[in-house]
Amino acid sequence: MKNLILIRHGKSSWEVPMHDKDRGLTCKGVQDAHDVSTVVKDFIPKVFTLMSSSAKRTVDTALIFAQNFSYPLDSIIYKDDLYTFDEIVLENFIKSCGDTFESLILFCHNGAITDFVNKFGDQMIQNVPTAGFVHLNFDTNQWRTIKKGKILKTVFPKNLK
Repeated sequence: MKNLILIRHGKSSWEVPMHDKDRGLTCKGVQDAHDVSTVVKDFIPKVFTLMSSSAKRTVDTALIFAQNFSYPLDSIIYKDDLYTFDEIVLENFIKSCGDTFESLILFCHNGAITDFVNKFGDQMIQNVPTAGFVHLNFDTNQWRTIKKGKILKTVFPKNLK
């Protein structure tokens, strides 16, 4: 069995003109990340590997979740390949992961997340919102062979209000 948790970065700021990769979280983005991570911490696998896009907003979101999961911050793996909005790039990244990783938690970007979840999940999700959490399970022992999986849990900030 392979477990995959996809988490979209928290709401980011567009107020200051800067490169997309350098945008940080808004106050709402920080709060939503805390709220969602607090709710889901009892639903995550006991052992997992946490990886994040190298974009500032995903790094910041991953740090909040890691702290609330009591995950060592220096164990987060940052990958430029996760800075993508394209589902195919995300799919190729996931399928190239080593099979020693039983459970992955990936912090990445939309377009890619929603499209991946709709391609590989058993439920349609209109849009994975900022700070959205989707847990999928695949009946395989190899990432490269993942096919249709089962969505075990979704948590979106608007459902916590």
